[in-house]
Amino acid sequence: MSMRMAEEESSEEVHVPGEIDWQMLDKSKFFFLGAALFSGVSATLYPVVVLKTRQQVAQSQMSCINTAFSLIKGEGFRALYRGFGTSLMGTIPARALYMAALEVTKSNVGTATVRFGLGEPTASAVANAAAGLTAAMAAQLVWTPVDVVSQRLMVQGCCDSGNPKASAFRYINGIDAFRKILSNDGLRGLYRGFGISILTYAPSNAVWWASYSVAQRMVWGGVGYYLSKGNDNATNSALRPDTKTMMAVQGVSAAVAGGMSALITMPLDTIKTRLQVLDGDENGRRGPTIMQTVRSLVREGGWMACYRGLGPRWASMSMSATTMITTYEFLKRLSAKNQEVLT
Repeated sequence: MSMRMAEEESSEEVHVPGEIDWQMLDKSKFFFLGAALFSGVSATLYPVVVLKTRQQVAQSQMSCINTAFSLIKGEGFRALYRGFGTSLMGTIPARALYMAALEVTKSNVGTATVRFGLGEPTASAVANAAAGLTAAMAAQLVWTPVDVVSQRLMVQGCCDSGNPKASAFRYINGIDAFRKILSNDGLRGLYRGFGISILTYAPSNAVWWASYSVAQRMVWGGVGYYLSKGNDNATNSALRPDTKTMMAVQGVSAAVAGGMSALITMPLDTIKTRLQVLDGDENGRRGPTIMQTVRSLVREGGWMACYRGLGPRWASMSMSATTMITTYEFLKRLSAKNQEVLT
């Protein structure tokens, strides 16, 4: 029994179209449309990522609004998209790898957990968590070098004079940054923070996808109750939500999951960003260690310094989760081989 079949059979209150799994997708359409759609989403959310990164590397606490005004006043609106070209070029292959790993793992683990006799809600949560974990680990092979280069460009100029650990290099563009990092630090420099990136994003994705599965089921329960109250003459099995309702449920569930994930993994993300952006004064050409980074943060503002940038990251992850999941579900429906399965 597949996850899709299990979902259809267990949907007693609201008839929700079943999950579109990996075998049901037109792969070429899936990857081509995915690259286009997610590029647009990344462009929309990129300024928030820049503000979050600036706050994380700053030596003093500054609100998101003040950071934004200071950045625009000193460097212009273009600074909000500094490093975007590099990020976009890396995001396309990273997203493709992420989506492939996500769907393959979700389909295989989902089928296996149902066969082992787990209840559909538990099987769905386990499959989603395993898929998120695997996809994040695979995508970090591409995302970590892209993060290192794009984040160096994001913070260039903001802490060169005020932070003695800021990189001494000036970068013209992403290619120039790539060459200088590779020349100065080798391949290891491009993968600075790779370990903590895995520790940050793998659990974060597992928590997010599992939370999304649970939140979606709870929200659908509320929607089913609401629809049944307003449709007394219909049986529960006849309740069919429209497309707008489905997108609203997916968006709300994604926002809840994104907020929880952001709060849980914020300290790791702050440490990761500093490892990737700042140079170490105790190791010569090597970057700071994790413990040196933690000690530096605590000296600057106590343990709460690990939560610098929480506001932008919470907003970014909630907005990103909402737009990403609605875009992702829309993409899967566009890419389905047989459109009849959507009804």
